[in-house]
Amino acid sequence: MQSKISYFNKTLFLKNLSRFWPLWGGASFIGALFPLALLTQLLRYGKEAVVGSPVEMTLAYYTVLCSVPVISLLYGLLCAMAVWSYLCNARSVSLMHTLPMRREGLFATNFLSGLAMLLIPYAVTGALCVVITAAYGLFEPVGLLTTVLGVLGESFFYFSSATLAAFITGNIFAMPALYLLLHFLEAILDLLLSAFAGGFIFGLDTDYTGYFEFLSPTVYLMRSVAIDREYQDFPVWSEYTKTEILDTRLVAVRLGNAWVIAAYALVGAALLAVAFALYRRRRSERAGDVVAVGWMRPFFRYGVAGLAALLGGQLLYSLFFGDTERFKVLPLMVCMFVAGAIGLYGASMLLAKSLRVFKNSWKGLALVAAGIVVVCGALAADVFNVAGRVPAVGQLEQLEFRVAGNTYYFYPGEGDVLLERVRELHRAIIADEAYILAYDRDRTGNTAGESTSLRKEAVRQWSTTTVRLIYTTKSGQTVRRFYGLPITRERLTQAGTYDALLDALVNSREMRLKRLHVGDQRCVIDGGYLFVEEQGESYELSDREAAAVLEAVAADAAAGRWGQYDWLYDGDNRGDIAIDLELNFRLERGRYGRDWISITLRPEMTAATDCLLELGLVTEKDLKTYQELYPERYDDAEEIPSDVVRPEEALVEAGATVAVG
Repeated sequence: MQSKISYFNKTLFLKNLSRFWPLWGGASFIGALFPLALLTQLLRYGKEAVVGSPVEMTLAYYTVLCSVPVISLLYGLLCAMAVWSYLCNARSVSLMHTLPMRREGLFATNFLSGLAMLLIPYAVTGALCVVITAAYGLFEPVGLLTTVLGVLGESFFYFSSATLAAFITGNIFAMPALYLLLHFLEAILDLLLSAFAGGFIFGLDTDYTGYFEFLSPTVYLMRSVAIDREYQDFPVWSEYTKTEILDTRLVAVRLGNAWVIAAYALVGAALLAVAFALYRRRRSERAGDVVAVGWMRPFFRYGVAGLAALLGGQLLYSLFFGDTERFKVLPLMVCMFVAGAIGLYGASMLLAKSLRVFKNSWKGLALVAAGIVVVCGALAADVFNVAGRVPAVGQLEQLEFRVAGNTYYFYPGEGDVLLERVRELHRAIIADEAYILAYDRDRTGNTAGESTSLRKEAVRQWSTTTVRLIYTTKSGQTVRRFYGLPITRERLTQAGTYDALLDALVNSREMRLKRLHVGDQRCVIDGGYLFVEEQGESYELSDREAAAVLEAVAADAAAGRWGQYDWLYDGDNRGDIAIDLELNFRLERGRYGRDWISITLRPEMTAATDCLLELGLVTEKDLKTYQELYPERYDDAEEIPSDVVRPEEALVEAGATVAVG
């Protein structure tokens, strides 16, 4: 009778489940607490007070799905460590490989049992949710099916990647370290390399870039898979006010970028195939080795050395030399070599499981030293002219320009004159690299003979500001630059300097209007906020009121009564009207999120103050300045010269355009 090849062993499958039941049983218990808590709230407060409609239940499902990457990342690791732990013990692996089962059968059975342990808690939690929501008429099949498929795809990917990590290493302690490193290596390198290159290349932004963020799956999933909500206003009768009011309700929920989950599920299948190929050729005696795959051992040795040189070198340089904004090449290379040598010998000791790794190690040290010299030399010389790159207008999809607490967006074909002026300013900053780096930031710039600190600040000769430029090209590349610039009174009057170009650009009529999003269809006015100091009362502005105020402030800006920025003055608010005004925007057409503008009212802003009076939001009595309202605060201070304009200040929200005038 011909024998059959079995790719699944039921006995081993059940043995794994029974052996590790505390793992999946405990996770199931914790997961069940959440639907049971929902049931308790429904019984106590009723459906309308907790989850009013099936679409709100779908929102809850999608919210949970967006947190699954973090849960599966950690819990999937525990499940993989459980089923593949025999690979890390010489006796266990010898026993398993002497059983009358082919490696194909062992691989499939252990993988399926581990995946089952990963999915059981999700299944228990989901089943309880379905029963409870169905009982209360909250069952929504589309959202539930999307959530189930999303959980399956993400769980499969994470367990496949954990399985691959288990076959790369033969050490139970090295497995979680390797697994987490593989998942976050891109993000770690992005941060390290940005900070490292920024110490050499003038203006290079040292923030996280995310160029290859998809190589850090958890980060990419958490940032890309999002929930899109749609709300609608419905008229309802209010018994309290005896009038009809608008009630905003959630009417639709969509899972944005759900295709990313499917893509990672396919990647998981590829990783599983690689893991199976490694297992078929894995030698049993590799149990206990930090790296169980022979050809990967050099990559581990020099990879650890490289990471140690990159991270440890910067830490040593910071410890001994302090300033990391601009590196001194020779001291940095020495620090990197010391850290790289430590990493090289540490990795070698782990691979050899011995401390005797120094003999004939000069070749490895020479390779590490050569790599450090090449990298540092190339960055110091800027062989690719990174610092001098200014993308052409024809290459651009968008330019984001941040200065003086405000963010401006430019699009080719929409105001190319202003866009070219920003590029001209960028070129002027690059041309003055030596001046900017050598400028003595400890200068006081005060005029002799001034009697008060306020007068000294009002006439000071220098200040600093920051400029950030983010070019997005049509090919999808992003060029980020960040500059800390000294501004001097002398250079503000010299044509062609970046000081003069920046002042002329920011204080131009066109830029003042752009600061208010005038004519930008991507920004829609969405209410606002008003606080009147005299009354001690605050008010929420409707869309109509906010739009009227915005139009009035724009009229003041066009007439030169708002938005003038003085780079050299840091005054107080004595001459400002004692009213806080904030306008809110909703970003559309490719830019998502919210945005606000805080407007500082001045007596000369007649259009804005007249508008507030016409809307009935303030009275003439409320239009006092802070000095008029609180004279005792300014009795001991000198009057601010009338020709000095108070500069704008900004409240900046990440990812949003914010301006203050």
